[in-house]
Amino acid sequence: MRIASLVPSLSELLAALGLAPWMVARTGFCIHPAEVMAAVPKVGGTKDVNLTKLRRLAPTHVLVNMDENRLETVQALREFVPEIVITHPQGPADNLALLTQMADAFGALPGVRERAEALAQVLRAELARCAAQPWPVQRVLYLIWREPWMTVARDTYIARMLAQVGWQSWPAVEGGETGAARYPVLAGTEPWLGQIDRVLLSSEPYRFDETHLALAQALCPQARVQLVDGELLSWYGPRAAQGLAYLRALAQR
Repeated sequence: MRIASLVPSLSELLAALGLAPWMVARTGFCIHPAEVMAAVPKVGGTKDVNLTKLRRLAPTHVLVNMDENRLETVQALREFVPEIVITHPQGPADNLALLTQMADAFGALPGVRERAEALAQVLRAELARCAAQPWPVQRVLYLIWREPWMTVARDTYIARMLAQVGWQSWPAVEGGETGAARYPVLAGTEPWLGQIDRVLLSSEPYRFDETHLALAQALCPQARVQLVDGELLSWYGPRAAQGLAYLRALAQR
């Protein structure tokens, strides 16, 4: 097998499953774990894949995601890739199906099924811990960009992660399975902004830091504003269980 991953979360998952020796390509955003990814050739970004270079690397399998990769990229891949593994986890529990999908695709290689099951057990335990605790509902604004302000729709992976601890993302919209509507743009004058309990400033894709706290506070004067680790809250695969534990700790403060 010669595996290429065009999704950062999936590259990290491949490494966790012991599949790094079979990886022949990744994107420049596939950075974890650093010591492993350093040895894997880069083929552009998630949205601008260098198809010529990828073709030369002759992958037998390419991992893609419906949110992160373009349809035209996948269509082009079909011309020279024997097997395209399409993923679309939409909430933390969907990682269980993702692990099964990886085991089905690569389970013939040593240790993959066992590692997948070990990750699944850890995730089930974290999901159970979240479900076992009564969480007070809080209105949350999760910001991923500024100029303009951008947030997440309620049917995104991030929003469904937040819901595990009773954090209800705003605005109250769904964006559909794919597309820009999944990440609404704010005018900054919406009436409901004054009723937000928490503003979460993500570390990615926009790298919010302490200099943005006052700006976010002005947007939602009544809210508690805090910086959060966007990788833990938006990356699936092996980060899902870590993300849930991180969320529980945040919610308990």
